[in-house]
Amino acid sequence: MFITLEGPDGSGKTSHVKPLAAWLEELGHRVHTAREPGGTAISEQIRNILHDLKNTEMHPHTETLLYQAARAQIVEQVLRPKLAEGWIVLCDRYADSTLAYQGYGHQQPLDEVRALVRYATGGLLPDLTLLLDVDAETGLRRRQNGGGEWNRLDAYNLEFHCRVRAGYQELVKQDPHRWVVVDGAREWGIVQQDMQMAILDRLK
Repeated sequence: MFITLEGPDGSGKTSHVKPLAAWLEELGHRVHTAREPGGTAISEQIRNILHDLKNTEMHPHTETLLYQAARAQIVEQVLRPKLAEGWIVLCDRYADSTLAYQGYGHQQPLDEVRALVRYATGGLLPDLTLLLDVDAETGLRRRQNGGGEWNRLDAYNLEFHCRVRAGYQELVKQDPHRWVVVDGAREWGIVQQDMQMAILDRLK
């Protein structure tokens, strides 16, 4: 089973990956956690380029293509092999992030972005995508106050991040069976519980 976590910056999804994996392992499942961009030596190098605050001249086309390069590597090197071996794969971001950020956020042609995503993934789709939804202002405030990585995409203006959130909401409408929306603005334990219930429901 391939499960992805999505959400605007500051939605809290990264903090839920390891606890979800530990909970699934307690249930007897083999679980592999991954993140995008990253998850392989090559993909992590691309991540550093994408997130470097010094790379302010990066064009949206370049950004989009670099994300697909990192994604193609982890799909072929990690995700497909683990899924073929029967593992549950829990991934912090995946292809929907490109549609939300580089598609809706940068307002690039969605049909062209989707074609690039299909090429990079070879058509590999999640079985379940959990969207942690928070408004852009709350998410960015969390990022600024959380003490974690503040990267080049975080630094885009508020209008960009509002378009990203709206993009996620549109993606949910287009494929409601795959998505479960969780209110990420609530207390952490309640959010974790809701995510566990959504996964249990799909595992059944």
